This record gives sequence, structure tokens and C-alpha cells, in this order.
Amino acid sequence: MSDSLPFHSLENDPEYINLQIEMVRLQKWIQESKKRLVVIFEGRDSAGKGGAIMRFVRFLNPRAYRVVALPKPTDLEKGQWYFQRYIQQLPNPGEIVLFDRSWYNRAVVEPVMGFCTDAQYKLFMKQVIQFEKMLIEDGTQLIKLWFSIDLEVQKHRLEERRHDPLKQWKLSTVDTLAQQKWEDYTIFKEAMFRETGTSLSPWVVIKGNHKDLGRKEAMRYVLNTQEYPGKGDTGVMLSPSSEIVNLENKNIR
Repeated sequence: MSDSLPFHSLENDPEYINLQIEMVRLQKWIQESKKRLVVIFEGRDSAGKGGAIMRFVRFLNPRAYRVVALPKPTDLEKGQWYFQRYIQQLPNPGEIVLFDRSWYNRAVVEPVMGFCTDAQYKLFMKQVIQFEKMLIEDGTQLIKLWFSIDLEVQKHRLEERRHDPLKQWKLSTVDTLAQQKWEDYTIFKEAMFRETGTSLSPWVVIKGNHKDLGRKEAMRYVLNTQEYPGKGDTGVMLSPSSEIVNLENKNIR
């Protein structure tokens, strides 16, 4: 049985609807106050990142948010400063941008898959903290979410993708090697947490073995970081569960 409910079921879930109302209020406040919010969605393959983004934006005004999922870089982009193509996607005043994978491709996926050199990886790890510090100091709010998943759960979901014609488009070359390179991903993921999680931009780990629970808690976390008019008036719980959301990045896959 799937651990993710279809949209028509979710719309009969009062908790989900109340979280959506809170998201709409948050977006309205960001629009009116000309704030800029970036939410990064990273994690293991099949951990639920894309589905989480769909839940976040379900009822939002499409004129005031963007989902960014960049393809592999062109030959021109490969010759640019690594962060350049991501800078072009940052939010304008009054806008939310949700990155379905981000510049952190270079921290985990690229070194694991051999898509960057060791020198490029080291330069990224040296520059990324300063890059994010500049964004934050200039007023961009940055939230970094990592969706975790257990090895066996990932295996099951990847098998579903292989056999479900509605999900086969999700299966990439990177996905097919996810299980084989599990430990390599772990090594680089832990280095990313250790070296790029700061007090200004910490990593927030969402346990994604149960997709819908993880997505709700991710929404709760983001909402709880913001102070918008009418916050909590729906009565929905906004403090994320410590069993699903881990702010210390310890012993999390």
C-alpha cells in the first residue's frame, strides 16, 4: 500500500487543508512585505522531494512562487562560475522559490556520480557558506531541507517507478545507481551536513519513510520559521514533530 495519499484524499484531510491555509497566508505576507524566501529540497532519490513541493504549492498563487528544477548544465554553463545559473533563479521581492535540487548537487550527487572533479568539489565546499551568507545578509530567507529514507524503503520505491507507467519518467540514470552507491552518498551527505550547516543556514532533516507524514512536518517546519499575520489561527499544530524533523543532523541517513 502506498504511503502517499492522492490529492483528492488529501483535500478531505482537515489537517492538510489547514496547513494549506497557513501556506496561503504566508505567501500573501511575503507578497505584501516584499520578502524573498528560498526553500531548498534535497535528499536521497525517491525520498519524496518532488511530492513535497507539490503539497507546498497546491493552493498558492502561481504568480508569486516558482519551482526551479534545472536540467544538467549546458556547455556554456559548464564554463561559468558554478553558482551563476542558480543566482538567475533567486526570488524577486514578494516571491517564494522552491528548488527541486539546488546548488548542493555539487556537494553530493556530482562527486558520487563523477560529474565534477575533486578540485571543483573542494572549491564549492569552500565557497558555498560565503555565498549563502551573502544571500542571507541581503535579506533572502534560506531554508535547507534534506529528505531522508531507509535503504529498503528506497529499494521498494525505485521498483515501483520501474513498473508504474505513470512514474517511469521519474527514473533517471542517477536513480538506477542509488542503491549501488548508497554508502558513497552517505559519506558525501555527512560531509555536507558537517561542513555547510551553519547557524545562519542549518540543515533540517525530514524523515521520509512515510511520505505524507514527512511532507506535513516539512510544511510545519517552514511555517513555524515565519511570522506572518494570522499565523496559527486555523488551530493546526505548527511545531514540527521531533520524531520526523531533526535539526541536529545526527545519526540521520
